[in-house]
Amino acid sequence: MKIGIVGHGAMAGALRGVLAQEGAALGAVLVRPGGAERVRAALPADVAVAETLGDFLASGVTVVAECAGHGALQAHGPGILAAGRDLVVAAVGALADPELETRLRAASACGGRLVIPAGAVGGLDALAAARRAGLSSVRYVSRKPPAAWLGTPAERVADLSALTAAAAVFTGTAREAALAFPQNANVVAAIALAGLGFDETQVTLMADPAVTGNRHTIEAEGAFGRMSVTMEGRPLPDNPKTSMLAPYSLARAVLNLDARVVV
Repeated sequence: MKIGIVGHGAMAGALRGVLAQEGAALGAVLVRPGGAERVRAALPADVAVAETLGDFLASGVTVVAECAGHGALQAHGPGILAAGRDLVVAAVGALADPELETRLRAASACGGRLVIPAGAVGGLDALAAARRAGLSSVRYVSRKPPAAWLGTPAERVADLSALTAAAAVFTGTAREAALAFPQNANVVAAIALAGLGFDETQVTLMADPAVTGNRHTIEAEGAFGRMSVTMEGRPLPDNPKTSMLAPYSLARAVLNLDARVVV
């Protein structure tokens, strides 16, 4: 397995660190035009740095981890899959766009595998199994400190600086939440794809002065019974908007593609 990474930001850096700890070799990095020289100076000499998808694929990578956001997935995802490379996606929220989801699924149907990691949340293995057993409802609740919602549509719903108790700043479907609140889109999308889909998964976003981190709760019911999973995560030191768990989840998904024992 030869691993390639799309992007060179905080998420990509954290992923490279985890892969190095696991002894996995990085083969190539795809960066924006004009960025190769700067990035090349920061990477080992045996890692190819490409500015075009063609050069990136020509390096011989067999598995690609996308760490560059929704725009990069839209631009490069279908081409990576169509070239027969497996693609592990960090910007899962981009799949809330039905057109992009259709393009990625079509490319994967005759090319590489599209892999959706759990990211910042747990319980998606149980949720995906429950979907096959029979799911009747899935609800996701996100609680963040009021300051975390600054610069979002939540400011039109609540006076974030004056909250003394938890307040709902959004209630609706996973698709609506992912499009209106892009910073929550990846978690919302992963839950939707594991369970009932974007239009049947219910989402509530809360501004809560009582919490200090990002608290995620998944509640589901169906023929299998009931489940409730709550996690409160810490952010990446280099990127407070990204969960510390996210690059580890991405690394797990990448390494499992070549593992002889998969958990």
